[in-house]
Amino acid sequence: MKAPQRLLVALATILFLWSPMTHAASTAQCEVSTPVRFSGLNWESNLLLAGIERFIVEHGYGCKTSVEIGETLAMLAALQRGDVDVTPEVWPSQIGEAWEKAQKAGKVLAVGHVFDATEGWYIPRYTAERYPDLKSATDLARYAKAFADPEDPEKGRVLGCPAGWTCGTLNTNMLKALKLEDQYTMFAPGSGAAQKAAIVSAYKRKRDIVFYYWTPTPLVGSLDLVKLQLPPFDQAAYTCITDPKCANPVPTEFKPSKAVTGLNAQFAKQAPQLHAFFEKLHLPSAVIDDTLGWLENEGAEPEEAALYFLRTYPKVWHTWVPADVAERVQAKL
Repeated sequence: MKAPQRLLVALATILFLWSPMTHAASTAQCEVSTPVRFSGLNWESNLLLAGIERFIVEHGYGCKTSVEIGETLAMLAALQRGDVDVTPEVWPSQIGEAWEKAQKAGKVLAVGHVFDATEGWYIPRYTAERYPDLKSATDLARYAKAFADPEDPEKGRVLGCPAGWTCGTLNTNMLKALKLEDQYTMFAPGSGAAQKAAIVSAYKRKRDIVFYYWTPTPLVGSLDLVKLQLPPFDQAAYTCITDPKCANPVPTEFKPSKAVTGLNAQFAKQAPQLHAFFEKLHLPSAVIDDTLGWLENEGAEPEEAALYFLRTYPKVWHTWVPADVAERVQAKL
């Protein structure tokens, strides 16, 4: 390297080391003396959120962090005991009674509005373009041949959720409510992996398929899909349609779920600045779908997708934190 080049590099290094941003990065002091412990639930969106939050908490607030891997109810118990401090993604509608009980006991807090989770019946966009009049789930009555069931070609097939999942009742009753029982079978794949594989296989081959899925997920984020319309949400109809004994199901839109951050109540009291951060944390649907789609398409790990989000959407996460915290995080990026 020539002398002038070495001088420029040295000067740049000095300027970087003494810049206000770097100085700010060295002054963060965590509110708590122990590592902030996160629940690592076994699905992509939660692990993505944990990666984003840990990076901000470590480099913006100066805290150490750790992650504990476990299932939903086990991690809820850990959150109540204080064995973990933060659960990045809680769907109160899915663990209603247990979550409500924990809140009433004063052991956990539901803060913020992380994202809106939805369910529905989808078709690929190329299918929607082939059949432009297919816009709603009721329209499926005219297109059974397009979605022929390989095991019963006289009927169409709706690919439902995996066998044993609670959404099986919902999908079976929805088929009845839409008066499609005589024209379609509701097929339950053996596992979540089998469900995803069947959808991806059909999509790659440009085959017509109609299927149940939920968001936010890498699959919906990575594929170009169209959600079939259903009648507006009706609570009474939804209550019945989720009951295996529902005698007269009526079609209704799937119930939207507001995902929140779960905090151990004692931790929230000890760390008001972190509490405020989690209170403000929110990812628009398009943003989390894009990030999960990137994870899927790149074959990346959740930690890599967390960095993708932080580098791609600074305007989103800067609104969650004070300016000095944002500077420290940005400096580390």
